[in-house]
Amino acid sequence: MRALSRASSPALSNTRATTSAQSPGQSLIRIDNATFYRNHPSTAARNAPSNPPIFPGLTFSLPAFPSSPQCWSILGPSSSGKTTFLDLLRGQHLCFPPLARSYPYLSSDEISAKDHRLRTPTHAIQYVGFNGERGGIGGPGTRGAYLSARFESRREKTDYSLSDYLKGNTDLNPLEDQESRGPEDETFNEVVKSLRLEGLIEMPVGNLSNGQTRRARIARALLSKPELLLLDEPFMGLDPPTLITLLPILHGLAKANSPRLILALRPQDPLPEWITHLIYLGSGMRVAHQGLKEAVLDKVKHQHRNTLQRSHRNNHQLPNESPHEIKLNAISTGTQDDVVSEETLKFRTPENMKHDSRPRDLESESVFESQSQTILTVKIARFDEASEKHDRPEGAKKPSIVLEPPRRVQLFSREGLPLIEENFLKTGEPVVEMEGVHVKYGEKYILGNWKKVIDGLSVDGLWWNVRKGERWGIFGPNGSGKTTILSLISSDHPQTYSLPIKLFGRSRLPQKGQPGISIFDLQARIGHSSPEIHAFFPRRLTLRQTVENAWADTFLSTPLLNSFRNGLVESCLRWFESELCPSSKATAKGDERFMGVPNTDLDWSNQLRFGDVPFSSQRVALLLRAIVKKPDLLILDEAFSGMDDSIRDKCMLFLTWGEARSFDYVTDNSNDNKPRKKICERKPNQVFVGGLTNEQALICVSHVKEEVPGLVRKWMCLPEANEGTAARFGHLDGPLEGDPHGWNRIWGV
Repeated sequence: MRALSRASSPALSNTRATTSAQSPGQSLIRIDNATFYRNHPSTAARNAPSNPPIFPGLTFSLPAFPSSPQCWSILGPSSSGKTTFLDLLRGQHLCFPPLARSYPYLSSDEISAKDHRLRTPTHAIQYVGFNGERGGIGGPGTRGAYLSARFESRREKTDYSLSDYLKGNTDLNPLEDQESRGPEDETFNEVVKSLRLEGLIEMPVGNLSNGQTRRARIARALLSKPELLLLDEPFMGLDPPTLITLLPILHGLAKANSPRLILALRPQDPLPEWITHLIYLGSGMRVAHQGLKEAVLDKVKHQHRNTLQRSHRNNHQLPNESPHEIKLNAISTGTQDDVVSEETLKFRTPENMKHDSRPRDLESESVFESQSQTILTVKIARFDEASEKHDRPEGAKKPSIVLEPPRRVQLFSREGLPLIEENFLKTGEPVVEMEGVHVKYGEKYILGNWKKVIDGLSVDGLWWNVRKGERWGIFGPNGSGKTTILSLISSDHPQTYSLPIKLFGRSRLPQKGQPGISIFDLQARIGHSSPEIHAFFPRRLTLRQTVENAWADTFLSTPLLNSFRNGLVESCLRWFESELCPSSKATAKGDERFMGVPNTDLDWSNQLRFGDVPFSSQRVALLLRAIVKKPDLLILDEAFSGMDDSIRDKCMLFLTWGEARSFDYVTDNSNDNKPRKKICERKPNQVFVGGLTNEQALICVSHVKEEVPGLVRKWMCLPEANEGTAARFGHLDGPLEGDPHGWNRIWGV
């Protein structure tokens, strides 16, 4: 994890300061050797697998006023139970024995004197999560009953603004004392300013973008002044500027202990430096390690080293968690126990000097031996004089320089793409044409409020074309119009009919000599995965029905299937069995599949429902739904958010190559026999589902560099709404991970 440290926010730090002298030794939450169940175990005795124990034998204590600061974070891969663990802390699920979970501080006289409502965990402990089911901002129906509702809505008297939402003025029949319960003006203004919500304060909450919605939910939770605030993956979907402003707020709250914070983070999320204690979750809903941050990270690093070695010995079966992410995270947080660190500098031969944009460390990435480049490797070894764990070589000076023999390598991205690409895909006919597009509600511009010079002429609005074979990335701050552009393309936005937009060469409305393109034609030619689709997708569909829905007109209509399409669906389900069905033994079947012996047992896909699988599995299912039918245009709007590095990389590899390539681990004799990740190529007769072709176009939206597919070669960065500056366009010479300055160049920093 990337260790981050930010200055605290003084206005928030003094919001409700407390001291450790108030209740020394008293616990806010105390769990003593407890086991939890979703349903009463006696009622499910005949069907025990459907009601397994949750975190059996759990012991955990959160002091109300610790003698030294305690800031907790919960880490773990997807499907490890981070959200479930937070649910346990706030009183959900059945506890056995019943008295093993208690809240001593909430029963104290101090709480009664402060606010009697805080005596119950439902008021004292606030949860803010952003998964598909809990992502709404104001309860059911706020964002509409269907995808287009947020774009079609107009301001009604019953629509409450963001200011009303933050102050709690959302009841149709408010209580008489409701206004007196609102936050103080100073605190309100500070939270709104820090989360960059000032310009949105009078906007209806239904019109907020995904990132704005996340910021608004965090703001409301902060303004409610709970005793404990649980933030479930708070950094997911936030643009870099908002992330930078959010960290000081959280630091100030943690420092003042008002409220106390527990963050649930993904392994790839930035780990704030002020986090002091960690809980690392293992597989099977259990706590693997807990305690001081440095000690836990050290244990996790050694655990994953052993996991990799065991996986390599067991016929190269892939572990469920990525060794790459753990390795990098452990080093970046300062827990590496090796005193000798190595920095590798690669000097290329003159004919290759132009290719100098590469990641610093690709040792755990896919590195293929090739004859395309010759490099000299220089290792600079640094020694810690204060340590006695390592002896300096005789006669060596600081730093010691060792020239290794020249070797020829070709550097590839995690998808097996050259970091510097010389052969680009040929582009075809346009699939999206926008000529002077601007979107506004009344006098407020949402998109296109700028002028730009094209071919010597000054033009208004967004001018943009997407052709077959092109791979685009759309970037910009929350609320800049990224989702609006995608809604215009998918025709979910009603202004698509009146704006100068052509989709697959046709407008939505009929023109002279040319009929308009129907919504059904668009749906048949576009594959789409987004947070909006995730929020509205029916939870009762099975996983197989979810993927088959790619050929349906609506979420609940019958898909048009045939034997070929059934084969595509089954191949995708088999390929991602371990990700879609966490309890599956798919890793043990991986070798059979690799040898051309298919696994025909797909009963699990007809039994597991979309709403019953973890958030990460839902994301994978929606991604497969988008790509399985080989659409002319593939739209991925934050499609990889919520996935672990290992699952994300597998999805990106599948997006690029289909079944033609897969990950495996091999032993590198020059690297202390440590297994490293490698991409293996399958035989053509074993490939039924391929990757993206030059007959398809890709549009990707993301706020995280690692979640941008390596296929992306063109980008557009939108400005802040109503800023007046034009959108910026650019080009990449290869995968973004191969350009160390590419991400900053895209964002203009």
